[in-house]
Amino acid sequence: MTEVRFYHLQRQRLEDVLPALLEKARERGHRIVVQAGSPERVKALDALLWTYRPESFLPHGSGPAAATAPDQPIWLTANEENPNAADVLVLVDGATAELAPYTLCCELFDGLDDSAVAAARKRWAEYKAAGHGITYWQQGERGGWEKRV
Repeated sequence: MTEVRFYHLQRQRLEDVLPALLEKARERGHRIVVQAGSPERVKALDALLWTYRPESFLPHGSGPAAATAPDQPIWLTANEENPNAADVLVLVDGATAELAPYTLCCELFDGLDDSAVAAARKRWAEYKAAGHGITYWQQGERGGWEKRV
């Protein structure tokens, strides 16, 4: 079964949180697929990962680089695909996918959007019913992630 972590974004935007999450996953040797809700969002995330810090970038690819997908440590997509043999899936914008190919799935959702929260609750129930291990993470007062019960 896949471990699923829900990240409830309340103090920071996805654009602030995603690069740090991807950096940590890469430091641990993971290959990652980030599945977004639309091709436009993929394009925006692509630009973000090249420019989020002046002294750094996260190596990645997306649709136009499909021929190099197997070589990419991070793959951005709006489709359900795993062309880089990733073991970690990051779902944003309410995207959904089959979890079987992954050991870890991170669901990031906007805690200030009532429909996003309702959709996350529904997915939580579905994952739990399917037998996946689930944890819930919320940003604390100082911005760090705290595991909640």
